[in-house]
Amino acid sequence: MSRISTDQVKHVANLARLAITEEDAELFASQLDAIITFAEQLNEVDTDNVKPTSHVLDMKNVMREDIPKKGLDNEEVVKNAPDHADGYIRVPSILE
Repeated sequence: MSRISTDQVKHVANLARLAITEEDAELFASQLDAIITFAEQLNEVDTDNVKPTSHVLDMKNVMREDIPKKGLDNEEVVKNAPDHADGYIRVPSILE
């Protein structure tokens, strides 16, 4: 017995705005049933001693120590700016 009916396949196809024939609905129902059967096999796997993971590889963030350093000199920053005044970079106004 199939766990998904052709009526369910037609309903989902209708929601997705897909036009399918009766033959397509029967084919998709059998294919989806095979997928469900395969996925149910995962319930038979013993996972009692398996730690939950979010990634296959053991990922760790590599962080460097946060050490404050002197930034660029203000004159060096504004020397390449197309428009600057009083040590600030001037940009076009975006507010009216």
